Amino acid sequence: QVQLVESGGGLVQAGGSLRLSCAASGRTFSRIGMAWFRQAPGKEREFLTYISRGGGSTIYADSVKGRFTLSRDNAKNTVYLQMNSLKPEDTAVYYCAAEERAIYSRASSGYDYWGQGTQVTVSS
Repeated sequence: QVQLVESGGGLVQAGGSLRLSCAASGRTFSRIGMAWFRQAPGKEREFLTYISRGGGSTIYADSVKGRFTLSRDNAKNTVYLQMNSLKPEDTAVYYCAAEERAIYSRASSGYDYWGQGTQVTVSS
């Protein structure tokens, strides 16, 4: 089992920045790939970004490429999502997710464990 706890959400004005954190426990952190998704009211859960076990590979959805940066600190069992140039359409609940198969996926079904989510609200 992997337990995931997100933090860092909040209210920010358009153009501002936030940094989300996701702390993991229960497995050797360097053996799990990590991702972030988000879900806005009335919409499906959307893939945002993925980082490989060692952090050497990151993948971004077009909607956040160039604005969001995903990193991980395996010594702290934590991933960080730096979000810059935020837009009102970025408003959603943000979830981190973990997978143990070392297989990148943009589908929610590709992930075995999920955090509880953290709300991000961007005002115009």
